[in-house]
Amino acid sequence: MRLLGNIIWFLLGGIFLGISWWILGVLMYILIITIPFGKASFVIGNFCFFPFGKELISRKELSGKDDIGTGALGLIGNIIWIIIAGIWLCIGHVISGVICCITIIGIPFGIQHFKIAGACFAPIGKTVVTKEVAAAALKANAEAKIDNLRK
Repeated sequence: MRLLGNIIWFLLGGIFLGISWWILGVLMYILIITIPFGKASFVIGNFCFFPFGKELISRKELSGKDDIGTGALGLIGNIIWIIIAGIWLCIGHVISGVICCITIIGIPFGIQHFKIAGACFAPIGKTVVTKEVAAAALKANAEAKIDNLRK
């Protein structure tokens, strides 16, 4: 089902979404000071091509380690991102998601737009992985927190 959903998504607009995110990423790299935003744009662009069966999670949750994008600088970057572009991209994906959800056939595609809207809101410090990897990482982190609390 994921494969079919991804193929339909890609052919009916995912290719254009992904390419538009990549173009935004290239522009961000050209401006040099916005390179962290460019990297986040490429991550979301890849997510837009084939979103079925994938999740966006924090790199800290995945690796268990902080990096520059998951700390204070990442928070500041996400705040700047929200003000400059994130809110508008999020609104666009929410509107697209609502339009897709008008028909029963479009509901899965609307859900994917809502996932991408969440990714648009705070992309710095995040990465895209399969749902299974995301679930395993979250479970491992939860077990580690429980072990720390019991000590």
